[in-house]
Amino acid sequence: MRELVILSGKGGTGKTSITSAFASLAKNMVLCDADVDAADLHLILKPDFNKSSDFKGGHEAVINPDICTQCGRCIELCKFDAVKDNFEVDPVECEGCGVCVDLCPEQAIDFPETICGQWYISDTRFGPMVHARLGIAQENSGKLVSLVRQEARKIAKKQNLDLILTDGPPGIGCPVIASIGQATAILIIAEPTVSGIHDMKRVGQLSTHFNIPAMVCINKYDLNLDQTQKIEDLAKDSNIAIVGKISFDQTFTESMIQAKTIFEYNPDSQASIEVRQIWDNILSLPEFINPVANNIMQHL
Repeated sequence: MRELVILSGKGGTGKTSITSAFASLAKNMVLCDADVDAADLHLILKPDFNKSSDFKGGHEAVINPDICTQCGRCIELCKFDAVKDNFEVDPVECEGCGVCVDLCPEQAIDFPETICGQWYISDTRFGPMVHARLGIAQENSGKLVSLVRQEARKIAKKQNLDLILTDGPPGIGCPVIASIGQATAILIIAEPTVSGIHDMKRVGQLSTHFNIPAMVCINKYDLNLDQTQKIEDLAKDSNIAIVGKISFDQTFTESMIQAKTIFEYNPDSQASIEVRQIWDNILSLPEFINPVANNIMQHL
């Protein structure tokens, strides 16, 4: 199966709007929202939240008062001041490092897994979708990203779907790295700004490091043609294909307000025409047509 991961160096570049637009055009595919820290693809696709499961991604120390002798060893050991004078652990301050658990002389500290969020398997009007929501201030988002991608692959195999369309997280950190492993290709959404060029360069370097083909789409390209040209020059120097440019178009905003894709809202708009051409360009790229051969070449 093929997997296209849509990324950007920061949030707000149009990843989710473009992913949902692609969902209108793609066939025989499963959707995956890997931006678990701030998932919003569901706002447009309106999934039914058919199946919900808890995500356990860490541990929390809990002192058993029936065993604890209040020797104070845990208070001395805790570098985060999570163990209070009444020998109770503050769950907000506990980092789950486990030092107090391992070194408690009475073995009076339990270390249960904590629920950090939820993940879902849903049906949308475009096909199945796997998505998740990480709890407020929770960690292990990379682990949750890996989980939703694994579930998306299971669905694709079970239903004989040949494409996974993944709305990735912003930046280049752990969640992004977890979102691109074994992907067929990466689509970088770039904006024509100084920071947009910087962000695109970082994501491009990440794709090179992991030997995953990257391509670039320039969103709102007509807002700054000089910066757009710099993006094109950088892509050429970095051997990254430019699959198209999208004009600044209020259709995106208007369609989001109506919880629709741009093709559902106004298929004849300039942005819709440009996005359709970009999708056709992606499907025509050799590395996307034949991902098996591309993966073999990467390892020669």
